[in-house]
Amino acid sequence: MDKRLLTIQDISCVGQCSLTVALPVISACGIETAVLPSSVLSNHTAKGFSGWTFRDLTEDMSPILERWKTEKITFDAFYTGYVSKAQIPYILKIMKETAREGAVKIVDPVMADNGKLYAGFDTDFPEEMKKLCSAADVIMPNITEASLLLNKEYKADNYDQSYVEDLLKGLYSLGPQNVILTGVSFENSRLGIACYDGKKIDYYFSERIPVSMHGTGDAFASACAGALLRGKSLFQAASIAADFVLESIKNTVNDKDHWYGVKFEKALPYLIYRLGQN
Repeated sequence: MDKRLLTIQDISCVGQCSLTVALPVISACGIETAVLPSSVLSNHTAKGFSGWTFRDLTEDMSPILERWKTEKITFDAFYTGYVSKAQIPYILKIMKETAREGAVKIVDPVMADNGKLYAGFDTDFPEEMKKLCSAADVIMPNITEASLLLNKEYKADNYDQSYVEDLLKGLYSLGPQNVILTGVSFENSRLGIACYDGKKIDYYFSERIPVSMHGTGDAFASACAGALLRGKSLFQAASIAADFVLESIKNTVNDKDHWYGVKFEKALPYLIYRLGQN
Protein backbone atom coordinates (compact mmCIF):
# COMPACT_ATOMS: atom_id res chain seq x y z
CA MET A 1 0.00 0.00 0.00
CA ASP A 2 1.27 3.46 -0.89
CA LYS A 3 1.98 5.73 2.07
CA ARG A 4 -0.44 8.52 2.93
CA LEU A 5 0.56 11.56 5.00
CA LEU A 6 -1.81 14.06 6.61
CA THR A 7 -0.51 17.59 7.04
CA ILE A 8 -2.30 19.94 9.42
CA GLN A 9 -1.51 23.65 9.13
CA ASP A 10 -2.87 26.92 7.80
CA ILE A 11 -3.33 27.74 4.14
CA SER A 12 -2.26 31.19 3.00
CA CYS A 13 -3.83 31.46 -0.44
CA VAL A 14 -0.94 33.60 -1.71
CA GLY A 15 2.58 33.68 -0.36
CA GLN A 16 4.30 30.31 -0.93
CA CYS A 17 4.12 29.02 2.63
CA SER A 18 2.25 26.53 4.80
CA LEU A 19 -0.09 24.22 2.85
CA THR A 20 0.67 25.78 -0.53
CA VAL A 21 4.22 24.50 0.01
CA ALA A 22 3.52 21.27 1.88
CA LEU A 23 1.05 19.77 -0.59
CA PRO A 24 3.19 20.12 -3.76
CA VAL A 25 6.52 19.35 -2.09
CA ILE A 26 5.40 16.18 -0.29
CA SER A 27 3.46 15.07 -3.38
CA ALA A 28 6.61 15.54 -5.47
CA CYS A 29 8.32 13.16 -3.06
CA GLY A 30 5.90 10.48 -4.22
CA ILE A 31 3.78 10.50 -1.06
CA GLU A 32 -0.02 10.75 -1.13
CA THR A 33 -0.72 13.98 0.74
CA ALA A 34 -3.97 14.70 2.56
CA VAL A 35 -4.60 18.10 4.13
CA LEU A 36 -6.47 19.52 7.09
CA PRO A 37 -6.35 23.33 7.00
CA SER A 38 -6.20 24.88 10.46
CA SER A 39 -7.16 28.29 9.07
CA VAL A 40 -7.48 30.12 5.77
CA LEU A 41 -5.76 33.44 5.06
CA SER A 42 -5.87 35.59 1.94
CA ASN A 43 -2.07 35.89 2.09
CA HIS A 44 0.62 35.40 4.70
CA THR A 45 1.16 37.86 7.51
CA ALA A 46 4.86 38.62 7.09
CA LYS A 47 6.34 41.95 6.09
CA GLY A 48 5.33 43.12 2.63
CA PHE A 49 1.57 42.71 2.69
CA SER A 50 -0.48 45.52 4.25
CA GLY A 51 -3.16 43.23 5.67
CA TRP A 52 -4.96 39.93 5.32
CA THR A 53 -8.18 38.05 5.89
CA PHE A 54 -8.31 35.21 8.39
CA ARG A 55 -10.80 32.42 9.09
CA ASP A 56 -10.26 29.93 11.90
CA LEU A 57 -11.30 26.34 11.12
CA THR A 58 -11.06 24.76 14.57
CA GLU A 59 -14.78 23.95 14.68
CA ASP A 60 -14.43 21.85 11.52
CA MET A 61 -11.83 19.48 12.97
CA SER A 62 -14.18 17.25 15.01
CA PRO A 63 -16.74 16.64 12.25
CA ILE A 64 -13.96 15.96 9.76
CA LEU A 65 -12.44 13.41 12.13
CA GLU A 66 -15.83 11.70 12.58
CA ARG A 67 -16.30 11.55 8.82
CA TRP A 68 -12.85 10.01 8.39
CA LYS A 69 -13.57 7.41 11.05
CA THR A 70 -16.83 6.51 9.32
CA GLU A 71 -14.98 6.16 6.01
CA LYS A 72 -12.15 4.25 7.74
CA ILE A 73 -9.56 6.75 6.47
CA THR A 74 -6.16 6.31 8.10
CA PHE A 75 -2.66 7.70 7.71
CA ASP A 76 0.94 6.49 7.73
CA ALA A 77 2.26 9.86 8.88
CA PHE A 78 1.24 13.21 10.30
CA TYR A 79 3.02 16.54 9.81
CA THR A 80 1.86 19.63 11.67
CA GLY A 81 2.81 23.24 11.05
CA TYR A 82 1.14 26.50 12.10
CA VAL A 83 -1.78 25.70 14.41
CA SER A 84 -3.53 27.43 17.29
CA LYS A 85 -3.49 26.56 20.97
CA ALA A 86 -7.14 25.49 20.85
CA GLN A 87 -6.41 23.05 18.02
CA ILE A 88 -3.70 21.02 19.76
CA PRO A 89 -6.11 18.70 21.67
CA TYR A 90 -8.00 18.02 18.42
CA ILE A 91 -4.77 17.24 16.58
CA LEU A 92 -3.65 14.80 19.28
CA LYS A 93 -7.04 13.08 19.02
CA ILE A 94 -6.81 12.91 15.22
CA MET A 95 -3.34 11.39 15.43
CA LYS A 96 -4.50 8.79 17.95
CA GLU A 97 -7.66 7.76 16.14
CA THR A 98 -6.55 7.73 12.48
CA ALA A 99 -3.00 6.39 12.73
CA ARG A 100 -2.00 3.25 10.91
CA GLU A 101 0.36 0.89 12.70
CA GLY A 102 3.79 2.52 13.04
CA ALA A 103 2.55 5.94 11.90
CA VAL A 104 5.19 8.68 12.05
CA LYS A 105 4.34 11.95 13.79
CA ILE A 106 6.32 14.98 12.59
CA VAL A 107 5.88 18.32 14.36
CA ASP A 108 7.22 21.64 13.16
CA PRO A 109 6.42 23.83 16.21
CA VAL A 110 5.79 26.95 14.13
CA MET A 111 5.40 29.83 16.55
CA ALA A 112 8.42 32.13 16.56
CA ASP A 113 11.56 33.45 14.89
CA ASN A 114 14.25 36.03 15.49
CA GLY A 115 13.84 35.81 19.25
CA LYS A 116 10.09 36.40 19.58
CA LEU A 117 6.70 34.77 19.21
CA TYR A 118 4.67 35.43 16.08
CA ALA A 119 1.83 37.94 16.44
CA GLY A 120 -1.32 36.28 17.73
CA PHE A 121 0.39 33.78 20.04
CA ASP A 122 0.11 34.29 23.79
CA THR A 123 3.12 33.76 26.04
CA ASP A 124 1.66 30.46 27.27
CA PHE A 125 1.58 28.98 23.76
CA PRO A 126 4.98 27.25 24.05
CA GLU A 127 3.65 25.27 27.04
CA GLU A 128 0.77 23.99 24.91
CA MET A 129 3.08 23.23 22.00
CA LYS A 130 5.12 21.01 24.32
CA LYS A 131 2.14 18.62 24.43
CA LEU A 132 2.30 18.19 20.66
CA CYS A 133 6.08 17.86 20.68
CA SER A 134 6.00 15.21 23.41
CA ALA A 135 3.79 13.02 21.21
CA ALA A 136 6.05 13.36 18.15
CA ASP A 137 8.57 11.06 16.55
CA VAL A 138 10.36 14.05 15.00
CA ILE A 139 10.31 17.74 15.93
CA MET A 140 12.11 20.43 13.95
CA PRO A 141 12.17 23.79 15.74
CA ASN A 142 14.38 26.74 14.92
CA ILE A 143 16.57 28.18 17.66
CA THR A 144 13.97 30.72 18.78
CA GLU A 145 11.32 28.01 19.10
CA ALA A 146 13.73 25.73 20.92
CA SER A 147 14.59 28.42 23.46
CA LEU A 148 10.89 29.14 24.08
CA LEU A 149 9.99 25.46 24.45
CA LEU A 150 12.76 25.09 27.03
CA ASN A 151 12.44 28.53 28.64
CA LYS A 152 16.11 29.16 27.93
CA GLU A 153 18.01 32.22 26.80
CA TYR A 154 17.75 32.91 23.07
CA LYS A 155 21.04 33.62 21.36
CA ALA A 156 20.87 35.06 17.87
CA ASP A 157 24.56 34.50 17.24
CA ASN A 158 27.86 34.15 19.07
CA TYR A 159 26.77 30.83 20.52
CA ASP A 160 28.93 27.73 20.58
CA GLN A 161 28.45 24.01 20.10
CA SER A 162 27.65 23.45 23.77
CA TYR A 163 24.67 25.86 23.51
CA VAL A 164 23.27 23.96 20.53
CA GLU A 165 23.79 20.58 22.13
CA ASP A 166 22.16 21.76 25.35
CA LEU A 167 19.10 22.77 23.30
CA LEU A 168 19.05 19.42 21.51
CA LYS A 169 19.20 17.42 24.72
CA GLY A 170 16.59 19.62 26.37
CA LEU A 171 14.23 19.19 23.42
CA TYR A 172 14.76 15.43 23.45
CA SER A 173 13.85 15.35 27.12
CA LEU A 174 10.39 16.72 26.23
CA GLY A 175 9.54 13.33 24.73
CA PRO A 176 10.11 13.25 20.96
CA GLN A 177 12.15 10.40 19.53
CA ASN A 178 14.23 12.65 17.27
CA VAL A 179 15.12 16.34 17.13
CA ILE A 180 16.19 18.45 14.14
CA LEU A 181 17.32 21.94 15.13
CA THR A 182 17.29 24.34 12.18
CA GLY A 183 19.11 27.61 11.57
CA VAL A 184 22.34 26.45 13.23
CA SER A 185 25.47 28.41 12.36
CA PHE A 186 28.95 28.66 13.84
CA GLU A 187 30.39 30.83 11.05
CA ASN A 188 28.92 33.58 8.89
CA SER A 189 29.31 31.74 5.60
CA ARG A 190 27.64 28.48 6.63
CA LEU A 191 24.13 27.62 7.78
CA GLY A 192 22.69 24.25 8.66
CA ILE A 193 20.96 21.81 10.96
CA ALA A 194 21.73 19.59 13.92
CA CYS A 195 20.09 16.17 14.40
CA TYR A 196 19.79 14.23 17.65
CA ASP A 197 18.25 10.81 18.24
CA GLY A 198 19.08 10.55 21.92
CA LYS A 199 22.44 8.94 21.22
CA LYS A 200 24.32 10.85 18.58
CA ILE A 201 24.42 14.45 17.34
CA ASP A 202 25.04 15.06 13.62
CA TYR A 203 25.57 18.41 11.92
CA TYR A 204 25.07 19.39 8.30
CA PHE A 205 26.07 22.77 6.89
CA SER A 206 25.75 24.34 3.47
CA GLU A 207 26.30 27.73 1.91
CA ARG A 208 24.59 30.65 3.63
CA ILE A 209 23.04 33.19 1.28
CA PRO A 210 22.68 36.44 3.27
CA VAL A 211 18.97 37.02 2.69
CA SER A 212 15.82 36.39 4.71
CA MET A 213 12.95 34.83 2.76
CA HIS A 214 9.50 33.81 3.89
CA GLY A 215 8.48 30.15 3.68
CA THR A 216 11.91 28.54 3.87
CA GLY A 217 11.01 26.77 7.10
CA ASP A 218 7.91 25.29 5.47
CA ALA A 219 9.95 24.17 2.47
CA PHE A 220 12.48 22.51 4.76
CA ALA A 221 9.91 20.74 6.93
CA SER A 222 7.89 19.54 3.95
CA ALA A 223 10.90 18.18 2.08
CA CYS A 224 12.19 16.52 5.24
CA ALA A 225 8.82 14.88 5.91
CA GLY A 226 8.62 13.63 2.34
CA ALA A 227 12.17 12.27 2.43
CA LEU A 228 11.53 10.46 5.72
CA LEU A 229 8.46 8.77 4.23
CA ARG A 230 10.61 7.74 1.27
CA GLY A 231 12.80 5.78 3.65
CA LYS A 232 15.67 8.21 4.14
CA SER A 233 17.33 8.34 7.55
CA LEU A 234 16.77 11.36 9.76
CA PHE A 235 20.14 12.85 8.82
CA GLN A 236 19.71 12.09 5.12
CA ALA A 237 16.24 13.63 5.08
CA ALA A 238 17.37 16.77 6.92
CA SER A 239 20.41 17.18 4.65
CA ILE A 240 18.33 16.79 1.48
CA ALA A 241 15.77 19.27 2.83
CA ALA A 242 18.49 21.82 3.67
CA ASP A 243 19.93 21.57 0.16
CA PHE A 244 16.44 21.87 -1.34
CA VAL A 245 15.89 25.12 0.54
CA LEU A 246 19.24 26.42 -0.67
CA GLU A 247 18.31 25.61 -4.28
CA SER A 248 14.96 27.35 -3.78
CA ILE A 249 16.69 30.48 -2.49
CA LYS A 250 19.15 30.46 -5.38
CA ASN A 251 16.22 30.39 -7.79
CA THR A 252 14.68 33.41 -6.10
CA VAL A 253 17.42 35.71 -4.89
CA ASN A 254 17.95 37.63 -8.14
CA ASP A 255 14.26 38.37 -8.67
CA LYS A 256 13.63 41.48 -6.60
CA ASP A 257 9.91 41.42 -7.43
CA HIS A 258 9.54 38.01 -5.79
CA TRP A 259 9.75 39.20 -2.19
CA TYR A 260 6.92 37.16 -0.65
CA GLY A 261 8.39 33.65 -0.75
CA VAL A 262 10.87 31.32 -2.41
CA LYS A 263 10.52 29.73 -5.84
CA PHE A 264 10.53 26.21 -4.44
CA GLU A 265 8.76 24.98 -7.58
CA LYS A 266 11.93 25.56 -9.59
CA ALA A 267 13.86 23.33 -7.18
CA LEU A 268 11.46 20.36 -7.22
CA PRO A 269 13.41 18.53 -9.96
CA TYR A 270 16.50 18.79 -7.75
CA LEU A 271 14.56 17.36 -4.79
CA ILE A 272 13.27 14.46 -6.85
CA TYR A 273 16.78 13.75 -8.13
CA ARG A 274 18.21 13.71 -4.59
CA LEU A 275 15.50 11.36 -3.37
CA GLY A 276 16.45 8.91 -6.11
CA GLN A 277 20.07 8.72 -4.97
CA ASN A 278 21.23 6.03 -2.56
